[in-house]
Amino acid sequence: MIVLAAQLAAAVALLLWSTRLIRTGVERAFMPELKSGLKRLSGNAISAAAGGSFAAMVMQSATAVALISAGFAISGMLAAQTALALVLGAELGSALMTRVLILPVDSILPFVLLIGVTAFFKANTRKTKQVGRIIIGLALVFISLGMIREATAPIGDNAIIQSIAAYFRDDLVSAYVLGAALTWAMHSSLAAVLTFATFAATGLIAAPVAAALVIGANLGGAAIPFALLWNAERPARLVVLGNLVARGCITVVFLIILISGAADLGLLGGNVANQVVALHILLNGTLLLVALPLTGIIIRIANATLPRHITKETPSLSALDVNALDHPPLALACAQRELLRMSETVQSILISVMHLFRNWDAEQARMIERREDEIDRMHFETKIYVSRLRENNIDPDQDKKTLEIVAMANSLEEAADRIATSLVGLAKKMSDEAITFSDEGLDDIAHFHDQIVTNGQLALSVLTTGDAEAARQLVAEKDRIRIEEQKLQERHLKRLQRGGMASIETTNIHQETLRVLKQINAALTYVAYPIAEETGDLLESRLARPRTVGGTA
Repeated sequence: MIVLAAQLAAAVALLLWSTRLIRTGVERAFMPELKSGLKRLSGNAISAAAGGSFAAMVMQSATAVALISAGFAISGMLAAQTALALVLGAELGSALMTRVLILPVDSILPFVLLIGVTAFFKANTRKTKQVGRIIIGLALVFISLGMIREATAPIGDNAIIQSIAAYFRDDLVSAYVLGAALTWAMHSSLAAVLTFATFAATGLIAAPVAAALVIGANLGGAAIPFALLWNAERPARLVVLGNLVARGCITVVFLIILISGAADLGLLGGNVANQVVALHILLNGTLLLVALPLTGIIIRIANATLPRHITKETPSLSALDVNALDHPPLALACAQRELLRMSETVQSILISVMHLFRNWDAEQARMIERREDEIDRMHFETKIYVSRLRENNIDPDQDKKTLEIVAMANSLEEAADRIATSLVGLAKKMSDEAITFSDEGLDDIAHFHDQIVTNGQLALSVLTTGDAEAARQLVAEKDRIRIEEQKLQERHLKRLQRGGMASIETTNIHQETLRVLKQINAALTYVAYPIAEETGDLLESRLARPRTVGGTA
């Protein structure tokens, strides 16, 4: 029994890792294009929902789309109700993907896996490599579901398992709560629903229990972004709270219908697995149809529910443990954790600063300044901490690591200073002079800012995981952003040639904003340099080799 439980746990773990593998591949290869497409499709609620649905199917995660949508709301790029439409569509897209992932494709899996591995190892470009990663992830999803079926089949006749299943047959409310809790623990509604459907297919649980678990999974899936963004800016919290309220209401309605026996699950499919997946799609489709016209009302309800005034921010506890100074490896880990806190704070003010260029908000500007002060404090304390560590007898590798930590802290502090001083100052100047960017100019800056935000997220990932491939991508992004900035400057000059008044009035601020954003990206990119140097992906000099004349240099 213990071995079977371990096999089941391993199969579920592989399923979670496989969906993450797909999402990572999409983020690394197509995130800028995906975000740009979502913004273009967000002109109205219907197209926004369609875009969110497609993005969730591609990324295998409605939560990831919810985080992107919340970022759009924070930056002022989208109104909260439009961002909510994206999330509602994403939930339906995720549900539709579960139907794809239960298709019987076992016979072609070896070929799919071979194609994915070949593309990953033989790729000549970064995107091709990530496409290989995505294909591998898809194959592993199907393999993990097969492992779940194999692990659950022998334990279906176990007396203990049968008694547990019987209990939940008589208490569907508990099954609903359990489904929400398991989805929260797995942090993936897609993986949870696939797991429940597989349990049902092997006869481990009855159809009503599987249905209750799936209904609960929808509540748990909405709770994940709600918890992740609870400390974010108010627009983000409005979006995820609105989604949670809407999803909570629809799941309660479906649960009541299920308990009353008014619904015949047999109408949804020929076997239990297809029935619960169809129920999942039906729930999300119904919610989209009902809630999409009411997104404005839902956001107003969420706005009335949230406290009007956020309590004064208190500095979080430092990760710099002075008691660890006598143990260099542990002290270095503490310093690395403080760098991660700095990076998270820099990312939060980078996301929110764009809103000031659309609508000046003095309170939000003060919040950015307060957080920049907090970053300054972390920067100072990290340098003092590392200097005290260097007073001990540390080996050369540890000594090198301390220098890298200080350099990365310097770069993060520089990024924060440019956000809080330069960008906020430029936004304030626009407000004082009552001028605005042209529509094209604002779109260019918003798109460029979004690319920097994406690279900030990648920098956070590099700091967290130390992944060499992510570090290479981040370093490559520095050159790409430099080229992109040149293109945007040229576009601005063409608008000046056309004589647009808004472009003329804001030309200095427009060009300075692009330049500062490029500098912020360069500062964020620096966190990848130590890893890139270790792997040999970073040249010592960008200068070309000197030309030789007559055999001499």
